Amino acid sequence: MKILITGIHGFVGTNLVRALSKDNIIYGLDIVAPMKDGVQHTFGWDQIDDIPMVDAIIHLAGMAHDTKNQTKANVYFKVNTELTKTIYDYFLQSSAKKFIFFSSVKAAADKVVGDFVDESVTPSPKGPYGESKIAAEKYIESKMGKDTYILRPCMIHGPGNKGNLNLLYGVVSKGIPWPLGAFENKRTFMSIDNLCYIISNLLTKDIKSGIYHVNDDEPVSTNELIEIICESMGKKPHIWHIPKGLMIGFAKLGGWLHLPLNTERLQKLTENYISSNSKIKKAIGIEKMPVRAKDGLKKTIISFQ
Repeated sequence: MKILITGIHGFVGTNLVRALSKDNIIYGLDIVAPMKDGVQHTFGWDQIDDIPMVDAIIHLAGMAHDTKNQTKANVYFKVNTELTKTIYDYFLQSSAKKFIFFSSVKAAADKVVGDFVDESVTPSPKGPYGESKIAAEKYIESKMGKDTYILRPCMIHGPGNKGNLNLLYGVVSKGIPWPLGAFENKRTFMSIDNLCYIISNLLTKDIKSGIYHVNDDEPVSTNELIEIICESMGKKPHIWHIPKGLMIGFAKLGGWLHLPLNTERLQKLTENYISSNSKIKKAIGIEKMPVRAKDGLKKTIISFQ
């Protein structure tokens, strides 16, 4: 199979190339087009008409959620919405048979009302990141043709990822006590191994078009995550149960002073955000994901060392 991957130089793109290049011919589309192992050729967005015929397109390119709130709203829409329109129109006119778009659970809901969020929710994103993603989703749905899959992953992690998990690891590895023990929360993650497994199934099986939430099976709390980090390092976890009100005030101060802990990052670390992956598992025909959430997290944490 010939596959075009946009945003191929990012974390997810790099891992998909590693997972798919053994049995497929991979082409890339990105803002820069250097050579990459496992990739036949990478094109710039101004070379889209030069891309050879492919069987499937995986659209990863996008502006990630900026927790420091320094990215202007129009940038999100320019990248997350307009580029998606461009590549989906290209797909509809091409000979490619499958299109996979990476949206986000933040396009569905900024906060979870009830026990979990799934595909039946009425989208209510807050802020330009989620709003730009849902705008892209709506455009695709308005023109949907051939096999089209809109994926809404939770926080994706794995070896080579430098996101919030790496920040958390840095704090814990220095022996700094975790001060957010008073926040009892649960949230779902998305390990890169499970994600690659899902993509492989979407490419090779006859699966109905639509929106799919993708994540690991088991939710994990931040306190449990601290314990996983410490276990991976052979250390004893130090978790402080400081009153929530005090930590919320400190996070507000951190936002004003541009410290690592600000209000939005505090929310991401302590919120309850459980997403259901029942629909995608039923579509693939499995009862559980191949990698347990804690095993995937442990693999990622060990890679930081």
